[in-house]
Amino acid sequence: MAGQILAGIRVLELGQLIAGPFAAKTLADFGAQVVKIEPPGLGDPLRKWRLLHEGTSVWWEAQSRNKQSVCVDLRQKEGQEIIRLLAAQADVLIENFRPGTMEKWGMSWEELHELNPRLIMLRVSGYGQTGPKAREPGFAAIGEAMAGLRYLNGEPGRAPVRGGLSLGDTIAGLHGALGVLLALYQRDARGGQGQVIDAALYESLFNLTESLLPEYTAFGAVREPSGASLPGIAPSNAYRCKDGYVLIAGNGDGIYTRLMSRIGRDDLGKDPGLAHNDGRAARVHEIDGAISAWTAERDIDEVLQAMREADVPSGRIYSVADIARDPHYRARNAIAEIQGASGIRVEMPAVFPILSDNPGAIHDRAPTLGEHTDTVLADAGMTEEQRAELRARGVIA
Repeated sequence: MAGQILAGIRVLELGQLIAGPFAAKTLADFGAQVVKIEPPGLGDPLRKWRLLHEGTSVWWEAQSRNKQSVCVDLRQKEGQEIIRLLAAQADVLIENFRPGTMEKWGMSWEELHELNPRLIMLRVSGYGQTGPKAREPGFAAIGEAMAGLRYLNGEPGRAPVRGGLSLGDTIAGLHGALGVLLALYQRDARGGQGQVIDAALYESLFNLTESLLPEYTAFGAVREPSGASLPGIAPSNAYRCKDGYVLIAGNGDGIYTRLMSRIGRDDLGKDPGLAHNDGRAARVHEIDGAISAWTAERDIDEVLQAMREADVPSGRIYSVADIARDPHYRARNAIAEIQGASGIRVEMPAVFPILSDNPGAIHDRAPTLGEHTDTVLADAGMTEEQRAELRARGVIA
């Protein structure tokens, strides 16, 4: 879209499901033209994931907004030729197949780079394009486990748990989008050429693990599951109230003093041994016990009001229903609404981050399967007769 930062950037999306398509969605939200390649027939499997409306997932409406759908059978040589035609005119190609798949189809990085030296190729995979595990299948759950996140999640002594979202995929997608932006800057602002971004799910998650490895290498410390608390940082936990739980993060030195004063525990708030985090971390059970005793006698609203008065970070634990009716989300226009091709109106996260001068935008609904096949291929130079012949042979749809 004119005025958006990535207007004029052409992206060819070959991936399916989540990681690669999430990267492409992020670029599309800021103006890139994203052509999504789908197999004829059912298309991207995400179209059938989770809750469906008239046969199409409402997740699809969020993931594929601002994109164009072109149906091409990549298993046929003629389909591979179509991709090469589009790649020759593209700025970015995104794929998240198992490593080796693009090479099998005659579309290795070396071949595509020779075809279009300015092309940037984002390759998202479970374990990366190299290394002993490169050719193994790798989904988000496995990446979370390998990166150490699954080990940490849950209560001590109980089975590890996962969040009910595909965090590995979306975080890898964000890393991939960042890589694309860096590569575009190198190419366009510094006179470079195209290059490959190798984004592995497990590495994208590993990048979020803060002090895990430094603490292990320095002290041999293995951080263990800790439930709702934040190990080594105190106090920060979920505390039971009469009608549920609240989160209280009183781990700043001044914040801690205000928190303890508000709950009537100045003996702890003014204890010089608890003035800083290292001292509080050593006595976290004592501190958490004092806070829990106070919250247990009050309901959530009363606790939150007291925390606001004391200027202590706190909050309720939101369900999606809470999100949908929260006035702060609405005041910041953080929730967007789209009418899908079927006529259903669905709400979804808006475009983030928010830019003051060139904000992203949702300008198109998610496409129906193959909705833009003729338009995109005609723009690429393919005649109506050529398209008709390929359609008759099942190469396009």
